[in-house]
Amino acid sequence: MTTSTVPVEPPAVDDGPRRSRWGLWAQGNFRKLWIGETTSGLGTAVGNVALALVAVVTLNASPFMVGVLTASAWVPWLFLGLLAGAWVDRWPRLKVMLVCDLLLLVLFGSVPVAGWFDALTMAQLIVVALLAGAVKVFFSTAYGALLPALVAKDDLLEANVKLRSGDSAAEIAGPGLAGLLSQVFGAASGLLADAVTYLVSAVCLGGIKVKETPPPVAERRGILREIGEGVRFLAGDPFLRNLALFGAVGNLGLNGIQAVQTVFLVRNVGVSSGGIGAVFAVVSVGGLAGAALAGRIARRFGTARGLLLCELVAAPFILLLPLAGTRLPLAVSAVAWSVAVCGVIAGNVLAGSFYQSYCPPAMIGRIRASASTVNFSAIPVGALLGGWLGEVLGARTTIWIMAGVLLSAGAVLLAGPLRARRDFPERPAAA
Repeated sequence: MTTSTVPVEPPAVDDGPRRSRWGLWAQGNFRKLWIGETTSGLGTAVGNVALALVAVVTLNASPFMVGVLTASAWVPWLFLGLLAGAWVDRWPRLKVMLVCDLLLLVLFGSVPVAGWFDALTMAQLIVVALLAGAVKVFFSTAYGALLPALVAKDDLLEANVKLRSGDSAAEIAGPGLAGLLSQVFGAASGLLADAVTYLVSAVCLGGIKVKETPPPVAERRGILREIGEGVRFLAGDPFLRNLALFGAVGNLGLNGIQAVQTVFLVRNVGVSSGGIGAVFAVVSVGGLAGAALAGRIARRFGTARGLLLCELVAAPFILLLPLAGTRLPLAVSAVAWSVAVCGVIAGNVLAGSFYQSYCPPAMIGRIRASASTVNFSAIPVGALLGGWLGEVLGARTTIWIMAGVLLSAGAVLLAGPLRARRDFPERPAAA
């Protein structure tokens, strides 16, 4: 594969301490990153449930409006994703994440304040979701580009396993905490907890010591040209291209389900606000298991083959979800849902580690942003489609349809070059 990219020196960083028997826990920078992101992950898990509960329970939103709310958080990727990738490759990535945390603190803190003054509306929720989504475009892009600068290449899988395990543990505790807060203090109170966690994350990020030297201004070649380099690299590489398409199809189905899952549990199955948190906590156990097992799956089966197994063996358990409350007890469907999530999260860890080790450091922001634009652009489409189908066909039927879409992502992987490999390649063919 050939590209028209012009080499750019990656940001200079400290090499960090040598590896010890404690692995990455011996590195202070990684510990601070893990604490900050796990804490904000807890807040996000609380906030995601609380935002939907505010819409459904407090504001009595329709399934379509819940879909609009879900989509609003991801629409900014359509307009900002490619620009964010080019800009993040020009800026100190740690500072970008720090500023983003402070902006998210203000945005999510505005919701409970409006609730206290009885001024909260659906319009405000959508605006907050939209603006927070724009901020998270930059945070996510900078976060994916910073990690390879903090840890050695051989430690990337370990780093992603630990970070994703922390996120998954937070996702287990978050929904239950959101349900408890909603029952005791009202649904909007969960978003206050979310806001506070972004402050904790900002403090932790502020304590990380890493030198970043963005490329000099003289080496910049125009924002559109730099964006084009990232897009061409992604489109020209068969592995990256296949993973981007796989992620888009998977996100379309997954977010179609998420758009109606709260409505389904509340109105079809008859689950209370506190019960919603318990169900999501059970499902999140699968995420923790998937993150913890990703390294073992890679060692036992290989990184590429492991991703295929996650999608073809674990993900189909999602088909038991729409049977909840009719042919299966809710507990059984929740456990099956958890198994499906286990496969999704393990696959995400494997794919994410591949991106970070495979992409050239000087272009990683642009390449990941190009892939994320493809992946995440499917999220608002899936959310709106799921909300519309929920309005027309009902939540249960919508979950059946979207579960089929989610499983078709496995066929996308099988159509690409991964089916013939045990492991992902270590470097692009052009290298």
